[in-house]
Amino acid sequence: MNRKTEVAIIGGGPAGLAAALSCYKHGIRDILILERDEYLGGILQQCIHNGFGLHWFGQELTGPEYAQRFIDEVNKVGIPYLLNTMVLEITKDKTVYAVNPRHGLIEIEAKAVILAMGCRERTRGALKIPGGRPAGVYTAGMAQRLINIEGYMPGREVVILGSGDIGLIMARRLTWEGARVKMVCEIMPYSTGLIRNVRQCLDDYGIPLKFRHTVIRIHGRERLEGVTIARVDDRRQPIEGTEEYVSCDTLLLSVGLIPENELSEGAGVMLDPLTGGPIVDEFRQTSVPGIFSCGNVLHVHDLVDYVSEEAEIAGEGVYRYINGRNPSADDYLLVMPGNGIRYVVPQRIYGDSDVEFFFRPNAIYDKGVVELTDGDRVFASKKLLRMVPGQMERLRLKREALAGEGKIKSLQLRWRGPDKEDDGACS
Repeated sequence: MNRKTEVAIIGGGPAGLAAALSCYKHGIRDILILERDEYLGGILQQCIHNGFGLHWFGQELTGPEYAQRFIDEVNKVGIPYLLNTMVLEITKDKTVYAVNPRHGLIEIEAKAVILAMGCRERTRGALKIPGGRPAGVYTAGMAQRLINIEGYMPGREVVILGSGDIGLIMARRLTWEGARVKMVCEIMPYSTGLIRNVRQCLDDYGIPLKFRHTVIRIHGRERLEGVTIARVDDRRQPIEGTEEYVSCDTLLLSVGLIPENELSEGAGVMLDPLTGGPIVDEFRQTSVPGIFSCGNVLHVHDLVDYVSEEAEIAGEGVYRYINGRNPSADDYLLVMPGNGIRYVVPQRIYGDSDVEFFFRPNAIYDKGVVELTDGDRVFASKKLLRMVPGQMERLRLKREALAGEGKIKSLQLRWRGPDKEDDGACS
């Protein structure tokens, strides 16, 4: 099967759906969504808990309800999509090669491509935990799918490693289903998930959260029998003498998400080692002209509402590109993370529009200011009472802030505590 399209969108999850609708809103009609699963909606279909949509729709929805609103709109305006379609390759000239059971090999020539493949979970193999390979070790997302979609119970006595949002939500979900969640172990001195999930999913059910702890061994041959946990030092190495055996039949891993960027790399897209996603400008265009990125494939979000917002930006960027409003490829301003900031997106801006920066801190900080500066001048700032790594923050730069300031080579986003000599970090 061979076809041409103005915009090919890789992924039919929340980012891909919102990007498609944004393209349509901007007047683009020749759009094609490619989704590898058997249904649209992506990971939201297994997120049956509420808490979605407060920012985007102004009301609290479950994951499937949030996804369905976008699916209904896609169907209403008639945007075509192919399900059960695995994309194999994207070339620099924006030719997409995919395969599905109905059409076999598919070749799609696109004027623009939007990358919206989402992310995947970090597995046991990435952690290198010693021990056998018994049944009962799952990623938190896989356990979520087993319970919420497949209807299977992964286990009855559970230890969760990592305090990512999926792990916290699964602690509550498993408790509702009658399992005993013995503890959540987190190697960092703070939760990597949202504070509200710690309160609602652990504190409300009396589930202990052990900071500076990790699993150092897995026990069991056929089925998991238990794990050994230990306290870690400042270098995240186990402290001898702090080992504790915990009996359990299930271990869930909630230890981070990795943007799915194998296709991006194959297309020659430059990746940011800090986010694991592409380096983009304010319209989410990557280093390859005509290829855009949004959602968790760009950087891991904590709220799907922000994914939808970012996808809208990418849709506008595609419209500008197709209509010849693309700025000079080399005439950009580099934006880098500074003191206290783990990463910032976008990493490049052209300064001809307002820009919303998304960023995360690298530690917990209290009472200070986030500043966008060239070292001498501050072009945007925001006071914050508290910043935590588990929650993404935002800062808006007004276009007029850069006007008349002469040539600026780069900008830096930094945290400054109450006292300029103090970065405000909390232990």
